[in-house]
Amino acid sequence: MMQRLLQFTLDLFEPEPAAPAVHPSKPPVSVPNRPPAQVERALPAIETIAKQDLANAAPARPQTLRQALAPATYRHPRATREALLDDVLVAYEFKRGKRRTIGFSVGAEGLAVRAPKWVPLHEIDKSVLEKSGWILKKLQETRARHARLESARIDWKDGASLLFLGEAVTVRLDPRHGFGGVGAELLQRCLHVGLPHSATPGQIGDMAQAWLMRQAKQLFIERLNHFAPQLGVQWNKLSLSSAGTRWGSASSNGSIRLNWRLIHFRPAVIDYVVVHELSHLRVMDHSPRFWDTVRAVVPDYAQLRGQLKDETIPRW
Repeated sequence: MMQRLLQFTLDLFEPEPAAPAVHPSKPPVSVPNRPPAQVERALPAIETIAKQDLANAAPARPQTLRQALAPATYRHPRATREALLDDVLVAYEFKRGKRRTIGFSVGAEGLAVRAPKWVPLHEIDKSVLEKSGWILKKLQETRARHARLESARIDWKDGASLLFLGEAVTVRLDPRHGFGGVGAELLQRCLHVGLPHSATPGQIGDMAQAWLMRQAKQLFIERLNHFAPQLGVQWNKLSLSSAGTRWGSASSNGSIRLNWRLIHFRPAVIDYVVVHELSHLRVMDHSPRFWDTVRAVVPDYAQLRGQLKDETIPRW
C-alpha cells in the first residue's frame, strides 16, 4: 500500500541492470576487513593466492581496461570484506538480510553486497567474481563522476560562474542595489548580487542559492500547469527538494517534489522531469505503460534522461 502512495523516481544511484557474467583472469580473495596496516601485510598473501590460480584462469581482459584500472584501490568506508579483481583491491560493505538473492550496488561510497542469511561465503566470493567486470566498470565510473563534480565546485566570489537553464551566468557583487529586497537580479547573463566585495563565500553562495530556488519554483509551477492538462492529471502541491540523489518524486494525492538544482539544466531536461512526475499521477510505477505515458508527451525522454546522469552540475 505504501509503495502505491509514494513513488520515488530518478535515483541517480539506483542499481543498473547487471552486465553478463564475465570471468576475469584472477579470482577474488575475501578476507575480514582489517586496519590499514594489517591490510598492507595481507596483500602479498592475496597476490600469491591469485597467482597460483593463473594457470587455470580464463583469458585476461583487454590490456586497455587493466591499464585504466590498475593500480587502484576502492574501499568502502564500512568495508568488512575484500576482493582482488584484476589486480584491483576492492574492499566492500557486506551485509546479510531477509532477501532471496545476492545483490550488488555501487554508489558514492563504493561497493555494497547484500546476501541472504543462508548463502555461504564461498558463494558470495563466486558471485563477486562473476560480476567483477560490472563492479570494476561502475566503480571507475563513480570515481570519475566524483572527480567531475569536484572540478565543478563553485568558488563563490565576484566573477564566479554558474549554470542557469543550461547557460553560463557570471556572479557580480553589486553593493549599490538591494534589488527590490530579493538580493539579486539577472541582467545580461550576469547575476548581480547585492553584497559588498568583502562578503564571504558562504554569504555569496547563500544569496545566489536563494535566487536560484525562487526561479526554480516559479518555473516548475509554470511547467506543471502546462503539462498537467496534456496528461489529464491534476497536481495540488509543489515542494522543493535538496536531495543529493533524487530529482523528483510524486504521491498519489497529487503532491510533487522537484529538486531545485534542476534549474541548472536546460529547459528541455526540466520539462522531462516535470512530465515524469506528472505521469506518476496516472501510473504509479515504471511499467511499460508508464513510459508510454511519458513518451506521448516527451518523445525523446531517453536522451534527456541520460543528460541527468551525464552532465556535471555545480557542487554545492
